[in-house]
Amino acid sequence: MMLQAHLCSLCLLTLYLTTGYGQEGKFSGPLKPMKLSIFEGQEPSQIIFQFKVNSPAVSFELTGETDNTFKIEPDGLLYLIKPLDRETRSIYNLQVAALDAHGTIVEGPVPITIEVKDINDNRPTFLQPKYEGSVRQNSRPGSNIGTLSARDMDEENTVNSILGYRIVEQTPQIPMDGLFLVQTYSGVFQLAKRSLKKQDTPHYNLTVQVSDKDFKTLCAVRINVIDINDQIPIFKKSDYGNLTIPENTKIGSIILTIQATDADEPFTGSSKILYRITQGDSEGRLGVDTDPRTNAGYVTVKKPLDFETAAVSNIIFKAENPEPLVPGVAYNESSFAKFTLIVTNVNEAPVFSQYVFQARVSEDVATGTKVGNVTAKDPEGLDIRYSLRGDTRGWLKIDPVTGEIFSAAPLDREAESVYRVKVVATEVGGSSLTSVSDFHLSLTDVNDNPPRLAQEYTGLFLCHPLSASGSLIFQATDDDWQSFRGPQFTFSLGSESLQKDWEVLKINGTHARLSTKHTNFEEGVYDIPIRINDGGRPPLEGTVSLPGIILAVVFIRMKTNKGKDNVQSAQASEVQPLRS
Repeated sequence: MMLQAHLCSLCLLTLYLTTGYGQEGKFSGPLKPMKLSIFEGQEPSQIIFQFKVNSPAVSFELTGETDNTFKIEPDGLLYLIKPLDRETRSIYNLQVAALDAHGTIVEGPVPITIEVKDINDNRPTFLQPKYEGSVRQNSRPGSNIGTLSARDMDEENTVNSILGYRIVEQTPQIPMDGLFLVQTYSGVFQLAKRSLKKQDTPHYNLTVQVSDKDFKTLCAVRINVIDINDQIPIFKKSDYGNLTIPENTKIGSIILTIQATDADEPFTGSSKILYRITQGDSEGRLGVDTDPRTNAGYVTVKKPLDFETAAVSNIIFKAENPEPLVPGVAYNESSFAKFTLIVTNVNEAPVFSQYVFQARVSEDVATGTKVGNVTAKDPEGLDIRYSLRGDTRGWLKIDPVTGEIFSAAPLDREAESVYRVKVVATEVGGSSLTSVSDFHLSLTDVNDNPPRLAQEYTGLFLCHPLSASGSLIFQATDDDWQSFRGPQFTFSLGSESLQKDWEVLKINGTHARLSTKHTNFEEGVYDIPIRINDGGRPPLEGTVSLPGIILAVVFIRMKTNKGKDNVQSAQASEVQPLRS
């Protein structure tokens, strides 16, 4: 038992000497500012230093950043009451004062700095639980793949925090072990011995160790091998022979299937095959669509085929990848194939040069004037005869040989501003096939319609005898084309003899007011002719008559005179009755 106590005392003395040294290399001394050092992780109740003072001081007081970690006894013993952790706190700033028997400070307080010294008590850790990188196949040895990062919570730039990396396992070891290396201190991950091929294995799983002088930590690393485009597409056969199809083969029809293969990684840009026609189809009549699953190429008709212009075509294909080839690899004759396309003749209908032919003339052109022409061509070179269809008004005629179109009767824009007919082209001989196109004739306006009343005015009256002047508002219109301003008519009485009893006043471009000038009218019938002028080029004038019957009540009706210069029809419009 005494031997055990002796050993404990020896151990305490050793800790005391190694942990309690002050600035002078002693563990006791007078009360003065000092810096003390102690290693983290020590057991509680370890003495750090003993302060000595002379009378009248009888005790000591500890203040500052004690954190319930330090304590001082009345005899001046400063000791640790719980373990220190440098990673939590590395410096404690304390104050120690000496007190007399009454608790009055007689010396100090003086600053005491406790520095916590580091020990290697932290295991290094990787910043990620798992790393993943990639390397292109055929990359050169020494190529960087990525960087591993680990950290150690111990004091920086000391032996406790210096980390080293190394690879401890590689799976699979194909074609050999040691294909990768990691730089010991930087963590840079590199390709080591040779280039990789994805055909060997698509990925490698590695175990990497990071360690300090006492601890080790493992991490999983996965390296994916990325395919590169170092293989060219190769056609299964280079000559697909002769293919005969009629020229009327429908657009979108698949006429041939071609096939090339690529040894690069499937379903990537390195192995996907695009087919391109390099010779024999300058018009772009054919195209090739690739099956994304099988890489088969379907040759389809994209534009109409034509025996007359291309009866035989020697087509050459090229198979290539959307991804560029790596340097040093190039396409060669294995990536090319050919076939001969033979197009047979089919009797075809004439073809118009346009889907719609358009022309514009004035509506007053003389009968027999050329107003337009159409052209069509027969693919087989046969003669063509032209005819019209849908000429309901009989306004047009067509030269059956030249396709020139002439007016056959007076045209009238007011009846139809755009006259639409069908033009038929029929081949002469053969099967008499026909084609149809449209001809649109736009008619420009000529001022050939005189103004007229917008409606027939009936039931208008003046009560007799008149007690005040009466008036009537009426509206005029014109069947010719009008600008955005609308008509600008002028109005006047048709006879000077009426001016002493009646007057016409213009309200706007289409309306005017007819009024009595006095009230001294007898019962009777009054014919009031009114001239309406449109001011066009040339100007046209219409005369409307306002006849009426006056009995006990005066009735006035607006009527139109017959003839070219008078009104022949009317439309509805608002009207105000005569008022007396």
